[in-house]
Formats: sequence, structure tokens, C-alpha cells
Amino acid sequence: MKPLAEDRGIEAARDIASGSVAGGFGKLIEYPFDTVKVRLQSQPHPPIYTGPLDCFRQSLHAPEGGLRSLYRGISAPLLGAAVETSSLFFSYALAKSAFRAAIPSLPQEKSEKLPLDVLLACGAISGAVTSLLLTPIELVKCKLQYPVATPTDGISRTQKSHGPMSVIASVFRNHGILGFWRGQLGTLIRETGGSSAWFGSYEAVNIMLRNRRHRHGEISDTNIAKQPPAPFHHQLLAGACAGVAYNFVFFPADTIKSRMQTEDLGTSSGKNQVQSTFWRTGVELWRQQGLRGLYRGCGITVVRAAPSSAVIFAIYEALMGLSR
Repeated sequence: MKPLAEDRGIEAARDIASGSVAGGFGKLIEYPFDTVKVRLQSQPHPPIYTGPLDCFRQSLHAPEGGLRSLYRGISAPLLGAAVETSSLFFSYALAKSAFRAAIPSLPQEKSEKLPLDVLLACGAISGAVTSLLLTPIELVKCKLQYPVATPTDGISRTQKSHGPMSVIASVFRNHGILGFWRGQLGTLIRETGGSSAWFGSYEAVNIMLRNRRHRHGEISDTNIAKQPPAPFHHQLLAGACAGVAYNFVFFPADTIKSRMQTEDLGTSSGKNQVQSTFWRTGVELWRQQGLRGLYRGCGITVVRAAPSSAVIFAIYEALMGLSR
């Protein structure tokens, strides 16, 4: 039993370490686009940005400096990316092991792929687990990314000087420990459905590409256990498709979450403010801006998700391959 426990511990450590590194690299690529997405999602009605390009332009001309404005608050998201990606891959591996243990008819070797419907369920489970860790980090990120205007000059000088610790202290002071999980329902919906689509799309595209290679005689068998790793460009393509699927399907939940997490910005005090629920925020947004409002910022999100997700999967697969 001891060698088995040690093997599982080593495998878990590899998942966490590889996921953390891959998530960090992915976040560096996508963060400026994510900043623009949050600003588009959280802007008041009528909008102050005409679209992603206008938001980029205004951010680049911000008094605090162009790239600095776009990378504002990146320390918390870097931590969040490491936590999110490592948790996703680790929980995904645990879920697959749990399914194998519960259903003996499934392939029992880790080198053998599970059916796609089981992989979709494993992705949903990993997303649900990860949402609990991610909501507090994303709440801090959104508050740091969102530019707050003052009545005098349209620039929040206090916001510019705030860092993650200042935001954390403010949230705890005004809303207590549970305040860090504001928007949890939106994160849960997005992560559960999105992670199912993320892992499911990655696996499905890899299966499709493997079958294509088999038809063209490039490999002799579609059984992944009998074949070398997929070509690097196939991993990138599958990862890019996964990123698009993850972000597009459940994007409205992310929009509602971002509005909830930034709605108290620009007020003198958020402590006594009556905060909206997830459904109330969604209904209000629908009445104000319709379907377009729910998908505001989706285009730029999909654009940044494709390369970021491609890099995450490619780095993760490479690191896991080196550590085996």
C-alpha cells in the first residue's frame, strides 16, 4: 500500500506543479485582454466604451500608463491562475480515478482514455471544486481592474494607489469573510459548465485528430496507450478549441459575476449598500442591454482564450511528459 500511496502523491504533485506553471504562462498572455473584458462587462449604462478597441485605446492613454493600466492587479490573477489551473488538472485526475474505482467496466489503466461523456462529467466536477478557490481571487482581480471615476476629474486617485492587500482589507472590513465569495454562483456556473466544455473539447479534438492520423496511415492504432504523444501543433489546436468552448458557452454567467463583484466601486462606502443577487443582477442587465449586454466583451475574451488555453495545455502536457 505504501508504494501505491507514494505514487499517487507524486502524481498529484506533478499535476499541481505542472498546472501552476502552465497557468502562470497562460495568464501573462491573456491578462491585458481580460482587463478589457472586465471593463466592458462592468461599465455603466450608457456605456463609456464603444467596444474592445476603444477600451484598449482609453486604457493605453490612461494617466497611470498604458501597459501598467492593462496589467493593473496582475499579482492576484497570477496566483489565481496557478491555483485555478493546478486545481482543475488535479481535480480532473481525481475525478477520473473516482469514476474508474466506482465503475469497474471502465478502462482501468491511466494510459487508456475514458469515454467522452465520463470525461465531460469529470471536467464539470473539477470546475465545481475550483470555483470555491477561484471566486475570492477573481473578486480582488475585478476590483483592481475596474477603473472608478470620481465626479471631479473622472479618475479615482485612491483606486490607482490601491493594491491587492488594500482591496482585501476593504472587502473584509465592509462585508466580512463571506464577502470574498460574492459572485460564487456565477463562478460555479461558469466553471462547472465551462470546465466540462474545456476538457471535453480538448479530448474530443484530440480524438478527432488521432482518428484522422489513423485514416491517413500516420499511426497504426487509435488506442492512445499504444501511440506516442500527439504532435505539438495538434496539442495547440486542441487547446485553442478548448479555450473558445470554455469561454463562449457560459459567458453570460461571467458577465453577471463581474458586475456583482464591481457594483460597489465608485460609491463612498459599500458597507451599507444593498447588494443584488445573481438573478436580480442578470435580469437588470437583460432589461438594460439585452443579450448583447450579457455577451459584452465576449469577442475579445475568445480571442485571448485561444492562444492562452493552447499554451496551458501544451506546457502542461510537456511538463507531465518530462516528469514521467
